[in-house]
Parts: sequence; structure tokens; C-alpha cells
Amino acid sequence: MAAKDFFDNLESRADASKLAGMTNSYLFDIEGEGKWLVSVADGAVSVTEGEGAADATIETSAETFAKIVSGEQNPTTAYMTGKLKIKGDMGAAMKLQKIF
Repeated sequence: MAAKDFFDNLESRADASKLAGMTNSYLFDIEGEGKWLVSVADGAVSVTEGEGAADATIETSAETFAKIVSGEQNPTTAYMTGKLKIKGDMGAAMKLQKIF
């Protein structure tokens, strides 16, 4: 799945019950595809294409991102092997598992 397609549909796919009480923002920088700012506020997810201030920034290649969202690549393994880079609040980044 292309990153743009993933982010275009994320708001409608997010499970509000899993995100209740969570208030964080994430900047996804997908190499060769673009940047998306994802904000989570107590169950509601909003996605904006482009940059912005975020609690955590996630950088990866389009190939690795596609494998993560399809379930072929474990995000923790991708991080440990340097295929996924995280800057900022690691606690917020760990909560990302609730979104996917």
C-alpha cells in the first residue's frame, strides 16, 4: 500500500475505543513519498499532509513503511535494525501500535 493511500484512509480506519485517552502527534516522513502529520486526541484521528510540530517523528523508506502496514515487517525490528528512525518522545512512539 502506498503511504498516501494509507494516510488518506487512516481517519476512517482508526479504532476510537483503542485510542481513548491518547493525545499525541506524529510526523511521518516517508522517503520518496511525502510527510504526514497524524494527531490523536482522545479517540479522534486527524491527518494532514505536510510538516508540523509533533511529539515524535518517524522516518523510513517507502518500502519499509509498506511492509510495516501490511504486517510483513515488525516495527520494533525495523527500528532495531535502523530501517525505521524515531526522533522525539519514545513513549508517544510506542503508543503508535494502537493506531495500526
